[in-house]
Amino acid sequence: MLLPAPIERHVSGWHAALVWESGPGACTWLMTGPGGEKLYLKVRAADAAVPLRDEAARLRWAHGAGLPVPAVVAECASPGREWLLTRALPGRSAVEDELTADPVWLVGVLADGLRQFHAAPAARCPFRYEIREALERVAGRVAAGMIEPDDMHPEHAHLSPAAALAELERLRPASEDLVVCHGDYCLPNVLISDGRVAGFVDLGELGVADRWWDLAVATWSLTWNLGPGWEEPFLAAYGVARDDSRIAFYRLLYDVTS
Repeated sequence: MLLPAPIERHVSGWHAALVWESGPGACTWLMTGPGGEKLYLKVRAADAAVPLRDEAARLRWAHGAGLPVPAVVAECASPGREWLLTRALPGRSAVEDELTADPVWLVGVLADGLRQFHAAPAARCPFRYEIREALERVAGRVAAGMIEPDDMHPEHAHLSPAAALAELERLRPASEDLVVCHGDYCLPNVLISDGRVAGFVDLGELGVADRWWDLAVATWSLTWNLGPGWEEPFLAAYGVARDDSRIAFYRLLYDVTS
């Protein structure tokens, strides 16, 4: 793997192992140094829906706000690509079999972790993802032909991109309960150690938004990763009553922006 100089200087001679790939040019590598040091290297297209430069800025803010997130080691851009090198965090992904084997315990831990994230200082966060900004982004993606109906989840597969935007306008909540949201609070993006959430990763969508942006996606992820029946225990552990209208809005929003 040919690396740009700002990245190469940190990992020259290190072993690289591919750990995730979502398509051509979109991958994550685990870099292991001669003494066992571990860093993660993300590579994305420069025009990716969530640019790595945005994730780096959010990681730096979240780190300064006291959240357990990866520290940025280096970032750079090369023609058509972006590169982001971060330190590894302790803990295991919440999707590991040993953790999902006890879903009652895991659901409570994940709810505690999300409350921890939402306690970050929203007044100091420069990144916004309120409804107005979100719908403007979707409208731009629809106009640019960036939404592929085949990539949408089955419950939204009947909607064309234009119909999805119209449905979002119909479902639009009248108010927002603003907190610092993770933006993609799925089980693979949560690390657990010593019985608690020890880290958060994949923060390219972090921003001030309605807490249901995270709650809707988190409960969806529980069903994908643990099976049905865990949404209500999660919401109870977090401390909110179910809001089906907001869940429908934010899940569709997630579908057309991720």
